[in-house]
Amino acid sequence: MIRPSLLAALATAITVPAAAQPTTTARTASPESKQGYWWYQAPPPAEDTAAEPDALVKPAIPPMAELATWTPPKIRKLIEQQRDYAATVLTVDAVADFWRLQDFARRKARAFAGVTQIVLLQNPELNAKSANPMVGDARAAMGAEKEAVRRQYLRAHAGQFALVMFSRASCGYCRVQWPILERFREETGWQVTQMDLERRPELGQRFGVEITPTTMVIRRDSSARMVIASGVESYPNLAQTTYQAVRLLLGDIRPEQFLTGAGEEDGFFDALGNGPVSATDPRVLGGDLVGASLEPRR
Repeated sequence: MIRPSLLAALATAITVPAAAQPTTTARTASPESKQGYWWYQAPPPAEDTAAEPDALVKPAIPPMAELATWTPPKIRKLIEQQRDYAATVLTVDAVADFWRLQDFARRKARAFAGVTQIVLLQNPELNAKSANPMVGDARAAMGAEKEAVRRQYLRAHAGQFALVMFSRASCGYCRVQWPILERFREETGWQVTQMDLERRPELGQRFGVEITPTTMVIRRDSSARMVIASGVESYPNLAQTTYQAVRLLLGDIRPEQFLTGAGEEDGFFDALGNGPVSATDPRVLGGDLVGASLEPRR
C-alpha cells in the first residue's frame, strides 16, 4: 500500500509549472487578438475611389503640336470621349471642340494619303495600277491576254484531267450547269462527264458529294481531285477556277497563290511575288529568305 507521504511527493514532482499552464485569458482571447496563421481575418474591403463609368468628365484636349505626336488609337479614344461629353452637356464650346478634333483627324488622314501617293509613284511594285489599268481599252486588252494564256494552259493538259459533274435527275440547277460544262469541253478539248447520284449513290459517299450540281476536277490515273464549283457557276468563273485547280494539282502554284490569275505571276497580285508571307513557307522553314526583304527598291 502506497503511503500518503509518497503520493504527496509524486504529486509535487509532476505539477506543471505555472508559466506553462494555459490561462483563462488566453482561452478567451478577444477578436482583436485572433490574427495570424490559425486566426485569419480578411482585411476590410478598400473603398472604391475610382470614378463611376458613367461619370461626366470633361476630356483634356492638348495643344495641336502635342496632339500631332499621338498615335491614331489614342486620338480616336480622345475623340470618342469628347463626343460623349459634348452629346451630354450640349454646349456650343463642347460640340465645337469635338469637331475641331474631327477636323484634325481628317487633315491627318489627308496628309497620310498624300504621302502614300508619293510612295506609290516612287515604288510602282506597290501600286495596283501597274498591274490593273483603269482605262477601258487597256483593261479589255489585259482580259483578252489572260484568257488566251488560260485557254492555252488548259488545252495543253486536256489529256491529264477531266471534269465530272455530280447531278440528280430531280435537280433543276443541274440542267442549267451542264450546258456550261459542254461549252468548256468545246473550247478546251477536255473530257466532261455527268454522274447521276440517284442511279449511283455510292459515288456520293466515295467522293464526299451531297450538293448537286457539284463539279470536280479529277486527275487521270491518280486519286488527286478538287471541287471547283458547288451549285451553278458561270463559264468565266468555271474556266478560271479549273485553271487554278490544275496549276495547284500539278504543283505549279502554292495554295497561297490560288487567287493569282493567268499572267499575274511575280506581279502585284501574286501573294508570293515578293517573298514568303507565312510561317509554313518552305523558304522560311529552310532559312532561304531571298526576295523577302522589305527594304525599298531603288
